[in-house]
Amino acid sequence: MTEQSQGDTLVNPVDTTVTVSRSVSRPVKEMWKLLATREGAEALLGTGGELGDKGDSWHATDGTYGVVRSFHPLEQIRFSWHAAEEAPKTIVEVDLAASGDGTRVEIRHEHIPHYFDAAALTRKWEQALEKLAAAAS
Repeated sequence: MTEQSQGDTLVNPVDTTVTVSRSVSRPVKEMWKLLATREGAEALLGTGGELGDKGDSWHATDGTYGVVRSFHPLEQIRFSWHAAEEAPKTIVEVDLAASGDGTRVEIRHEHIPHYFDAAALTRKWEQALEKLAAAAS
């Protein structure tokens, strides 16, 4: 048995990370406040998703869910993200950083199992950034 494969079964597969970012023409403080609203949280998590304090659970109507893992005002929020009840836990980190007169928003989705569609998750987070940018306009 190798770490690469045993027949069609991967052994010790390497997890994937997806990172997307976008500049928004609003200051960090406004973007942070937006994430705390239903509109901002739903743009990020999906309909029904709400970001709370550390330890708070969230659930979206599409079946995704998780728990807020860390919360650093005006800088970062990290939460677990499960695609469905039986899916493994992954971690999503949203970082805000001043960029000129606006904000650079970066979403980093870590520990994605090798069998997940990373391209689909990239599109999901790019769409979330588009929705956040539209809500900030």
